[in-house]
Amino acid sequence: QVQLVESGGGLVQAGDSLRLSCVASGRTDLMTAMGWFRQAPGKDREFVTVIDWSDGSTTYADSAKGRFTITRDYAKNTLYLQMSSLTPEDTALYYCAVRLYSGVFRDHRYYHYWGQGTQVTVSS
Repeated sequence: QVQLVESGGGLVQAGDSLRLSCVASGRTDLMTAMGWFRQAPGKDREFVTVIDWSDGSTTYADSAKGRFTITRDYAKNTLYLQMSSLTPEDTALYYCAVRLYSGVFRDHRYYHYWGQGTQVTVSS
């Protein structure tokens, strides 16, 4: 079992930057991928980005490319999402998630544990 705690959300203006963090605890030795997903009111949960926990390779949604950066601190079991050039369309509840045992996926259904979410609101 893995526990995830996100932080760093808030209310910002369009064009601003924000950094989210997600600390993992428990069976972190089983983690193979950690991702960020988001969900806006009335919309489905959306993939943002994922990192291979072992080698640090990354994948981004088109909406995140060039603006968002996912990184990890392997020693601290901490995941980050640096977001820049934020727009109102980025407003959502942002979740970190972890996949155990094997694989790196964009599909949220393949993730085993989720954080509680942190709200990001971007005003125009």
